[in-house]
Amino acid sequence: MDCAYFDDLRCTSCTLMGQPYAAQLDEKQRLVAALLERHRGLSWLPPVASTEAGYRNKAKMVVGGTVDAPTIGILDADGYGVDLQACGICSPGLRAAFPAISAFIFRARLTPYDVPARTGELKHLIITESPAGELMIRFVLRSTEALPRIRKHLASLLEALPQALVVTANVLPEHKAVLEGAHEVVLTDADTLPMRVNDVTLHLRPQGFFQTNTEIASALYREAREWVRELAPASAWDLYSGVGGFALHIAGDAGEVVGIETSVEAVASAEQSRADASLPRLRFAAGDATAFALAATRSPELVIVNPPRRGIGATLAGWLEASDARHVLYSSCNAASLARDLDAMPSLRPVRGRVFDMFPQTTHAEVMVLLERA
Repeated sequence: MDCAYFDDLRCTSCTLMGQPYAAQLDEKQRLVAALLERHRGLSWLPPVASTEAGYRNKAKMVVGGTVDAPTIGILDADGYGVDLQACGICSPGLRAAFPAISAFIFRARLTPYDVPARTGELKHLIITESPAGELMIRFVLRSTEALPRIRKHLASLLEALPQALVVTANVLPEHKAVLEGAHEVVLTDADTLPMRVNDVTLHLRPQGFFQTNTEIASALYREAREWVRELAPASAWDLYSGVGGFALHIAGDAGEVVGIETSVEAVASAEQSRADASLPRLRFAAGDATAFALAATRSPELVIVNPPRRGIGATLAGWLEASDARHVLYSSCNAASLARDLDAMPSLRPVRGRVFDMFPQTTHAEVMVLLERA
């Protein structure tokens, strides 16, 4: 894949841009295998390749420029907007929506936030596209000052983008390097975006997490279901369960299943999906994964962990090492923290692994490893 933004040095976020995709995938597999090479019994399945371009279902863009000529993209070194509306890794549906959103910013007079001057209202634009082509559009604002104008002109945005199912305003009053604030104002009747993945419908709320690459997420969940089906555990936990992707996919093959997630929003989404699918032996609860495990009176047969980049940490790894869990399914977006966590669980032997290329054109990948008690 080639990118004019990358070639012109306007955006260098995709550090592998321009390199042959087959070589990117081979190198990711090599690096992951090298990090886990001391585990001699680990058998690697072929890596799962993604489409090279248009794979991102979510765009997290900084809004810059002026209200008459807004930019949607990133900021340069001086804090001024660089327009990336034609970004090639964004899905075609996202790219097609940017011009209408840019016109709405002008119409509703949403003054872009000027980082150096600390003035203006509209900070970020966060858009997610579902597999069905529906959109969730979130305007991240410094205050609620612009809300009346957004409400006044919302009909014009929905007319231009009839696929926009959910539109919200998120309020981030602080001047700091974060993407969004805690307060969300839903402006449409719908407040969740249905994400159909394989035969499971996940309900994404505005502040919920969903994998960036729907195609690869679908492959990841299918593979997890196949591995769990072979094990047929009587009980399972899905720790760091998010909106329930793993738990909902394995619910028919794992007896009693519990999903634990810190985000109340994500748990509400997962519970909605569980109710829709009529899965009485699956439940979700809000809480810290490590605290939940430490407080448990018994271990499940299978534990699924899908932590953030920092990994599960020494305390949870220690609990898993000492537990009666027969298998652990570990899905990681950071092979370095995965390797560290595996070293802390010597009784759980990695037997099968696979790389899923969730992030083409970058050095990042998702890795899933099945562990069994020695």
